[in-house]
Amino acid sequence: MTTYLILHGYQNDRPPGHWQHWLAGELRARGHEVRYPQLPEPDAPVLADWLAALEEHGERPSEGEFVILAHSLSVLLWLRAGARRPDADRVLLVAPPSPGVTASIPGIAAFADGLDLAETGLEARLVYGGGDPYCPEGADVHYGRPLGLDLDLVPDGKHLNPDSGYGEWPALLEWCENPGVRVKGH
Repeated sequence: MTTYLILHGYQNDRPPGHWQHWLAGELRARGHEVRYPQLPEPDAPVLADWLAALEEHGERPSEGEFVILAHSLSVLLWLRAGARRPDADRVLLVAPPSPGVTASIPGIAAFADGLDLAETGLEARLVYGGGDPYCPEGADVHYGRPLGLDLDLVPDGKHLNPDSGYGEWPALLEWCENPGVRVKGH
């Protein structure tokens, strides 16, 4: 059995129309353990509180594969966690906001403050959408290439959220069950 930890982004109350909510249900229906916690104060997140929640929910299971999927602001949470990151077998980072956009939003600016993108050895796959208004230069520019991440571009995917048409996302479920496949749009 695989255990999945799904981490949401800023202003996300885990709505049923979001791909994360859909994915959690699909994975549970297939017999997997799914942790999909509501992170504290999603409309006014405090980095220290989100880091504590990551530690609380990120305990590695005693057996089986452990997979983490982070969307939007939780990608920055993952990057900021450093040595506090849970020990995962696979990590999928989806549609992070650019450091500049994050810094320009007072409620989440702390997530970008002092973000070190010179880290080496980070193993993860980055999935990002073309035309993402929260990362207009492209997540490959800010995160993918500097961190040497495996990259999947979803053309016209924008922020890969419900507003971009990403409720059900079968390609992501396919990756969960077979990490060798490339993540694409729907």
